[in-house]
Amino acid sequence: MSHEGVGLRAVMRSAAFLTAGALAVPALAACSADDEADRPVAVQDIAPASRGLIADGGTLRWAVDAVPETLNAFQSDADAATTRVAGAVLPSMYRLDANGRPQINSDYLESAKVVGTSPKQVVLYKLDQQAVWSDGREIGAADFAAQWRALSGKDSAYWTARNAGYDRIEKIERGKNNLEVRVTFSRPYADWKALFSPLYPKDVMGTADSFNDGARRKLKVSAGPFAVKAVDRKTGQVRLTRNARWWGRPSKLDEIDLVAVARDKRAEALADGRLDLAEIDPAEAEQVTLAARHKDGAPLQGASATSGESGKATSGKKDEKAEKDESEEEDGKNPADEKSDTDETAEHEKTAKHEKTAEHEKSEKAEKTAKQEKAEKAEKSEKAGKGNKDEDSDKSEKAAEKAAEKGDKDEDGEKSGKSSRHEKTEDGDQDDESEKGESGTKGSGAGATKASPGSGLSGFVVRKSLEPAFTQLALNGSEGPLADERVRRAVARALNRKELAQAVLRPLGLPAEPVGSHLALAGQAAYADSSGALGNQDAAEARALLADAGWVPGGPITEQKKTEKAAGSQGKKGDGAEDGRPGGGGTYVIGDDDKPSGVRREPAQDPKDHARKQEQQTGVRQGAHTGEQAAPHMDGRQYAGQGGLPGAYAPRGTAAPAGAASNVLAKDGKPLALRFVVPSGAGSESLRLVADRIARMLQRVGVRTDITKVSDESYFKDHIASGDYDLALYSWPASAFPATDARPIYAKPVPAADGSLSVEQNYTRVGTDQVDQLFDQALSTLDEDEERSLVRKADARIWAAAGSIPLYQRPQLAAARVGLANTGAFGFQTPVYEDMGFLKKGAKPSASPSKSR
Repeated sequence: MSHEGVGLRAVMRSAAFLTAGALAVPALAACSADDEADRPVAVQDIAPASRGLIADGGTLRWAVDAVPETLNAFQSDADAATTRVAGAVLPSMYRLDANGRPQINSDYLESAKVVGTSPKQVVLYKLDQQAVWSDGREIGAADFAAQWRALSGKDSAYWTARNAGYDRIEKIERGKNNLEVRVTFSRPYADWKALFSPLYPKDVMGTADSFNDGARRKLKVSAGPFAVKAVDRKTGQVRLTRNARWWGRPSKLDEIDLVAVARDKRAEALADGRLDLAEIDPAEAEQVTLAARHKDGAPLQGASATSGESGKATSGKKDEKAEKDESEEEDGKNPADEKSDTDETAEHEKTAKHEKTAEHEKSEKAEKTAKQEKAEKAEKSEKAGKGNKDEDSDKSEKAAEKAAEKGDKDEDGEKSGKSSRHEKTEDGDQDDESEKGESGTKGSGAGATKASPGSGLSGFVVRKSLEPAFTQLALNGSEGPLADERVRRAVARALNRKELAQAVLRPLGLPAEPVGSHLALAGQAAYADSSGALGNQDAAEARALLADAGWVPGGPITEQKKTEKAAGSQGKKGDGAEDGRPGGGGTYVIGDDDKPSGVRREPAQDPKDHARKQEQQTGVRQGAHTGEQAAPHMDGRQYAGQGGLPGAYAPRGTAAPAGAASNVLAKDGKPLALRFVVPSGAGSESLRLVADRIARMLQRVGVRTDITKVSDESYFKDHIASGDYDLALYSWPASAFPATDARPIYAKPVPAADGSLSVEQNYTRVGTDQVDQLFDQALSTLDEDEERSLVRKADARIWAAAGSIPLYQRPQLAAARVGLANTGAFGFQTPVYEDMGFLKKGAKPSASPSKSR
């Protein structure tokens, strides 16, 4: 699990939970969805090219967030850089294809299959006869056995992050010859293909000391296309060079240098020629695209990072639509079924820019005309006499005042549009400089300089896809209103997930489909849209659920003392908070004010809301979760704009729309208020945008949200993991083995020996015995079709419990030097390091834009 800027991997993977009780839970058998599982929403974008088109030699400089603390992927502080190194230098028995499904790795295996099921499950691995470690020793059963013993969980001297699957192995032995490895399981294990990827040599896994310390700073022996040459913490680089004993296809590159560069410094590093490849933010992707346009008059090869005019939005129209939606919802209609806000935005996006320009020109003309009329009439009045002068002067002054007032409004609109990117709606209002085609800011830092048209960024192209991870809304069911399942379900039914997905993904030109599963993504075998177990957006149903739970409108509200706890969680003020602005720290409330609605508001600005910090997608294998890498992703960048509900971007205490306060529901003298914790750091703008939109959706059904901004450093540790929140946003990576990797995320919390609650990685504290049983059954069957069916049923149960609501798949953007092939935005697929390289002179890669299904 991770949020952008905060990567915590030891973590991927009651509490006053109230079961459905009187609620009628829809049928939970997952639908047949083979067609859904066949097609990913977006494919990888890596500029594919045949090896014959790629030159031999060269060094690829690839950005990472930091030099890894350890090179042992099974330790708790392993991170994304650890995974990247392991993928290039170590064996893996299986790798993921473009659909996120495991495929045998023919460089290491001739075959792997279940050869016995009774009385015990037995898997036979037949190794490639050329597979050797870089010291010349054959890869064999001794390496498999050493890794099993280290990760089995039986010896606490090994500081391991997880033992999933390895704890089910009974023994490992040599087969008929040195190339065969027989693995016998004590209990059936459906996800056996998840094991031994990566595989470390017995020199690392053989003893606790070597496991704990031997592979943290160096890896003497390898067996991949590359080997670790050096780990230099002073210069912030990990050097990977060709493995002379590699028996597979020779690596095209001489060297891969993993260079530690902070997120907000990557645009500068790219422009200065210090990097060839880097994952970047939407803002930096826009700079790369603009630089290419300035150079050649058109975008370079590769997909554009932004959708240009399609990102524009007319906030006034959207506000009218929101009011219409609210009135329709009062009648029990679902406006999303008829026409979403984003659909209406699309109709007006082509004219938004022209309307704004026309209005500004009109106001300038009116002001100029008024001044001229005033001067002319003043001159006439001097001749005509004092009486006429007074009359004409009054008229001209009124005209001038009227024009000036309109000019002020237009100027205010321009200011709020330019004020800061972090307050534009992600449907896409871009600042005026971008609209005019001028260069944006280089990087995202507060002190960033502007990129010129001739900057080094013109030599790069943006590769884009969807990351194999999804962002969710987490509802803390341990205490407060959300301990009642009816309230959680009401919150979920109030959400327009399609609109939220479009807000984040459509400005980037990526397909914006809501995620329909907690346990897989479209394209993966286990995927099926099981959201029907909870139901679609329905404001009337949400209100009915809240009423059934005792939350009613217009109820008496007892004034609370400063120290009294509200109905929702009231944690400490955000770390480093200066005020209540969305861009600063602290708390601001959506719709919590009883001032008249006519009060004029200015959108809050925050000069600190710039660059994004590091983003982590982690896994020992893609989708597997160990140690600190398993923490939530805090994702995205906000595209700010003036539109939206009054007060949504305003400081605490700003007047809300008329009637907003009275619309809040109450019970036992307390308002229904939920504490929505979001990260305040740079790079989390899209999370804050999504939080604001969710708050508006909840306000329409009578739920107040207190949005609290906390530092990135404390977001997970002090809030998500500790349960100090009501609502929160973070992401989980998708796994090819959900029965193994997702179980700790959704397992029912149980009391620990010391009296505390053991939640594993279930930070919502919501779980059921039925979900646990379905996971156990899925893990124990060797019938792949049955396993998929059980996983889908478990997902439907998770939806029905409403502890977490999947929203959208995360965007994946990479800046790649022009001419760099077979790398970029990988999507699901495991990178093939030996095929990466620079095109020969005159060669061109195959077209590889992101495709929607």
